[in-house]
Amino acid sequence: MEAIEVPVDAPPPRRRRIGRAVGLIAVAAVLGLVGGTAVGYGIQAEREPTPLPALNQPGLAYPKPLPAGQKPAPLPVSEDRKIKTDGDLRKLLVPKPAGAKKLEVGGSDGWLTVPEYAGDFNSPGGALSDQLGWGVRRIAGTSWGTGPYRTTTINLVQYRSNDQLGAQEHAEEQRDYMPDEDYARSEGEPIKGSASGRYYVFPVHRVAGYMDFYEARAYFHRGDVMVAIFIHDTKKISAADIRSLAEKQLGRL
Repeated sequence: MEAIEVPVDAPPPRRRRIGRAVGLIAVAAVLGLVGGTAVGYGIQAEREPTPLPALNQPGLAYPKPLPAGQKPAPLPVSEDRKIKTDGDLRKLLVPKPAGAKKLEVGGSDGWLTVPEYAGDFNSPGGALSDQLGWGVRRIAGTSWGTGPYRTTTINLVQYRSNDQLGAQEHAEEQRDYMPDEDYARSEGEPIKGSASGRYYVFPVHRVAGYMDFYEARAYFHRGDVMVAIFIHDTKKISAADIRSLAEKQLGRL
C-alpha cells in the first residue's frame, strides 16, 4: 500500500468542547426563562383584578331523590353483614361447648387490646406496627378448655369500616408461613364457604422429657373481620375438629 504524505505544517484536527456547548445552551435557557418570567409578571401586574367565580354553582344538576315507593328496600338483618359486625363483636364468637371451662382472654371481658394481641407473636413490635398500619379497629376473643389439656382459642380482628384490605392481608400473612418447617409444613386444607380460608393440622412436636404437643389452626377473613382459631392438646387433634369449628365460626359471620 502506498503511503500518503501529510504536510508537516498541516494544522492538527480540531476537537469540539461538548461541555462548553452544553453549558452555553443551559445558560441561554435559564436567561430566557428568567426574562420571560419577568415580562409575564409585568404584564399580569398591569391588568385589572378579575373576581373569582361564586362558590355556589346554580347550574349544576343533581339527581332527584327517588319517590318513596321506588326506593330499594334495605337489606334484612340476616343479610346485612355491616349491621352484624357493627354491633357487639363478641356475640359473633362461637360459644364454648357445654361443660367446657372458660379461660381468660385479655381483660377477661372478651376484648383484647392491640398490644395484648400483638404480644402473642414472635415479634410483638413488628406485629403491632402491622396492625396499626392495616387500620385495626378492635379485637374480640374467647378461649375454653376441654379435657385435661386441650385448649381452644378464637380471635376476631376487625379493621376500619368498609376496608377489607387489613383483614385480607393479615389472614394471608399468617397463611404464608404455615408451610415452614417450624409450623404446619403444609398448605393446609380449604374451609368450605370461604374464598381463601384454610385450616392446618400440625405434625406432633416432641421434646425429650416433655409430653407430646399437638396443634391445629385456621385462618380466614369475612368482610372486614379476620379470624384466627387455635387448638392445642397433648393428644392428637383430628382434622374434623378444626374444620368443623372454622365452619361454625364462618357461619356466624
